[in-house]
Order: sequence, then structure tokens, then C-alpha cells
Amino acid sequence: MKYIENKLGRQLLLILIIVFDIILVTVLFFLPQMLRPIYETGIYNSLKSPIELIDKDLESTSNNKEVAYIYVTNDNVYTSKNYDKIVGIDRKEVFNLLNREFGNFKYKKKTYYYYTSKTDTEFRVAIANETYLSKVKNDFMVSVITIFLISFAVISLITFVWSSIVVKKIVKLKMKIDNIDNDNFNHNIVFKSDDEIKSLASSIEDMRLSLKEQEEYKNSMYQNISHDFKTPLTVIKSYVEAVEDGVEDKDKALTVIKEQTDKLEKKVYSLLYLNKLEYLKERKQDKYETINISEVIKSSIEKFKHYREDVKITTSLDNSKFTGTFDLWETIIDNILNNFVRYANKEIKITVKKNKIILYNDGPNIDDNLKEDVFNPFKKGIKGQFGLGLSIVKKTLILLNYDISIENNKKGVSFIIKKR
Repeated sequence: MKYIENKLGRQLLLILIIVFDIILVTVLFFLPQMLRPIYETGIYNSLKSPIELIDKDLESTSNNKEVAYIYVTNDNVYTSKNYDKIVGIDRKEVFNLLNREFGNFKYKKKTYYYYTSKTDTEFRVAIANETYLSKVKNDFMVSVITIFLISFAVISLITFVWSSIVVKKIVKLKMKIDNIDNDNFNHNIVFKSDDEIKSLASSIEDMRLSLKEQEEYKNSMYQNISHDFKTPLTVIKSYVEAVEDGVEDKDKALTVIKEQTDKLEKKVYSLLYLNKLEYLKERKQDKYETINISEVIKSSIEKFKHYREDVKITTSLDNSKFTGTFDLWETIIDNILNNFVRYANKEIKITVKKNKIILYNDGPNIDDNLKEDVFNPFKKGIKGQFGLGLSIVKKTLILLNYDISIENNKKGVSFIIKKR
């Protein structure tokens, strides 16, 4: 946690220093050049303001020591006492340089700024050198830098407070992630602000609950698999011991052992197939062929039509095409029919229409609470029985980008397969 705080704190401090340096360089070096026209406009306004008040008594009517004045009336020329200090140019030569109402001129590599006012009887001139411009510039820069420093201090404070709040949130999330599998940890994190961090916290909580649920499902699966494997193994072992003790007929024992071995083989095959599906999913194989589903269904029916002679299997098939491989679709139909022949009373019907497969059996309805669980490999399904067949169906369809749903009919159950 301290590592996060220190690292983010150093990063934030570095960013603030860089921003401060960039703005300071801009203010000190680039801004003055960019604002020079504004400074000059300010100078002309300063020169213009008092010029109409100037008369021959220059010292009493002028109060700006940075500006020199010339007043001409009736061929008499008057200058302020600071004229020689600020300008120091012969007045006649200055008059020759004043060719506009206001502006600037250069004399011996120095720049002078002036503003004039002329009537029929009077001529007034206010003139200042570069020192006045520097003074205006410095006064302006002092104001700008003061405002900048105050603004930067306020922004830095706000940023620091905000970053501290963000860091605390991140620390809480890190602690939650570090203890994601610890049920004794208080995972309840409340964020008042509805922002991306709150959304991330919600996503982490959803992930934690999902992982917890999967772990519970897996534990349940292992228990069910253990029980499912233990039963045939116990039967096989008991018959072997019975034959060895001479209390059971060998032929009968071999028949039972073969039946139980077939059951184990199917369960092992189902587990291996589930692992195969995960492998195919990771490879993200998406180059499938177009399958005539009618051929797949007919092939599967041939396998199951003698499982129960009392159940009639009928079909109504159009020429709808489905994407995948023959083997994958055969696995899907085989597992559904294997389920149907166990629960059907007298009828199983398969309909293919408009790119949709509807598989119906007239067996008992499925409880609404179990509709999703029947496809879950980690839970027991109908009548408390455990199996992997329908979970294989669901995972294979997801791989092929199809979906399956269950609908209870007035009599019987329908499994509906369609494109996602």
C-alpha cells in the first residue's frame, strides 16, 4: 500500500514540476514577446491620457517622471525638466521624427514612444524611452507571475487532495484483490462518487463472486464425480470378490462388470471431451464447414432407435444448413437423445425448420429453477442425477456460436437450438 502511495505520489509530483517548469518558461520567455503589442498599446494610452492637460507650466501639470513632455505655442517651445534625461535629442530633430499622431522611432539604437496632440495654436508631445516599456512590462509580469503562482498553488492543492482520494481507493481495491479468496476479509467497499473506479470495484466484486461460485461448483462436481465413479468401481470390486469366494457365477459377474465398465468409460469420455472443448475454445477455431443437419440427425437416430423399443422417434426436417463439423453436431444430438430416451414416455420428435432445431420428448416437465442447471456440469440435475451430457451440449453449441433453451409444453419438454 505504501508502495502504491509513494509511487503515485512521486509520479504526481514529477508531473506537477514538469507542468510548473513549462508554464514558467512560457511566462518568462515567450509570453513577453507575444504580449509586446499589448504593452505598446498600454504605453500609448498612458502617453495620451494626460497630454491634453499639458501647458507651458509643464512641471505643475505633469506628474509622470517616466514621461517627458514638449509644449509648443506661439513659436515658444517648452520642455519638461526630465527631457534631457529621458530623451536627450535636439528638439528640432525630434520634430522631424514625429511623422504620425503616435508611434515610435529609433535614434542611435534606442527606441522612443510618443503621442502627439495638435491644434491651430498648440502642439503637445508626450515621449518615453524603452525604460518606460520595461517598467510597464515588469509591472505586468509581476502581476502575471503572482497570479500564476497563486493559481498553481491552488491547482496543486486540489490535485493533491484529489490524488490522495484516488490513491486511497486504489489501495482499497488492491487489498480486495489480494484477499479475493479470503472470505473473512470485508469485501464491502463503498465509494460515494459514481466514477470509473467504482465501476472497477463492482467488476472486481462480480469477478470474486463468480470465482467463488465456480469454486463451489467445482467442489460439488468433484464430489459428484467421485461418487459417480465410486459406485461402479464398488460394484466391480464386489463381484470380483464374490467370484473369488465362489459365491457368484462367473458369467453373471462378467456381464455386470462389463456394464459397469461401459458406464465408467462413458463418464471418462465425457470428461475428456469437456477438456477437448476447452482446448478448441482457446484455439478460437472459427473455420467450420456447412453441415446438412438432417444427415447428422438421421445418423444419431440409428444409434438410439433400439435403446427403448416403446419410444417412437419421428422427424420433420427441412434443408436448413448449420455451421460446424459433423462430429461436433453429432455429439450434440447424441447427448440430447441419450437424455431423451431416459425421460420420454412414448414419443421423441425432432423438427428442423428455418435454421432452428426443436427436439421434443413427452416426458415430465423440468422445474423452472432447474432449466439452467441441467446444462451445468457442476450440479445435479433432473431427479438429482448427475451427468455431463447436457453440459457438453451447451459448451459445444457455445463454441459453434449457437444457443439452446428449454420450454415446458403442456405435455413434455422442448429443447430449442438456434443461432446466437
